[in-house]
Amino acid sequence: MTIQLRSADDLAKMREAGRLAAEVLELIGDYVVPGVSTEKLDSICHDHIVNVQKAIPACLGYRGFPKSVCTSVNQVVCHGIPSEKKILKNGDIINIDVTVIKDGWYGDTSKMYTVGSVAAHAQRLIDVSQECLYKAIDLVKPGIRLGDIGHLIQTHAEANYYSVVRDYCGHGIGMEFHEEPQVLHYGTPNTGLVLAEGMTFTIEPMVNAGKHGTKLKPDGWTVETRDGRLTSQWEHTLAVTSDGVEVLTARHEEHYKKK
Repeated sequence: MTIQLRSADDLAKMREAGRLAAEVLELIGDYVVPGVSTEKLDSICHDHIVNVQKAIPACLGYRGFPKSVCTSVNQVVCHGIPSEKKILKNGDIINIDVTVIKDGWYGDTSKMYTVGSVAAHAQRLIDVSQECLYKAIDLVKPGIRLGDIGHLIQTHAEANYYSVVRDYCGHGIGMEFHEEPQVLHYGTPNTGLVLAEGMTFTIEPMVNAGKHGTKLKPDGWTVETRDGRLTSQWEHTLAVTSDGVEVLTARHEEHYKKK
């Protein structure tokens, strides 16, 4: 397993790609309303990435994926394909996953949105899954092992009577969309890769209201919870620094300092 360590120049370029990806998530929020199609949301994101940011939507054409972002609604765990037939309704929850390529470098991030007024149990799932991500981010620094991160996420989710998806994980990222290492969202403390300064990867826990099992739909992309219950995911691209972590895809609403 070859892990790429980023130079200061590399990180400056990744920081810009991450900033652009975060900007798309900030932009799209106002459009997530009852009655909008996920196709329309994709179109807005695509136009902003291509025409305003002068960047490339990484998902479009990736292994044949037909759209520029992933839109995963309610029981869809990940990789939902935007469609003019998928109309959001009051009470839905949706994850929008954006990856931008700028000057050859990738920034990958996702956020949960609520559509209109959502049930308290759905909001709680969203909140706990975000806590899983934030707790994991706060743990990242040189010397920490990936098993520590996975264990922390799993422990927090299960303490709240949820489960963590096993079939999909975070990943290294840089000049490729998916690099080593794989970042599992469950695990055993003091196992796995030891983090070092210059590593860049995503953490993106998928937390289910029910059991952790998933199923792949016939389109070859859309992943749903096997039991049909709700799921929630948040994602950031991170860089390990000399004494901690930098969140390369931080949004303005978050407490992470911008470099």
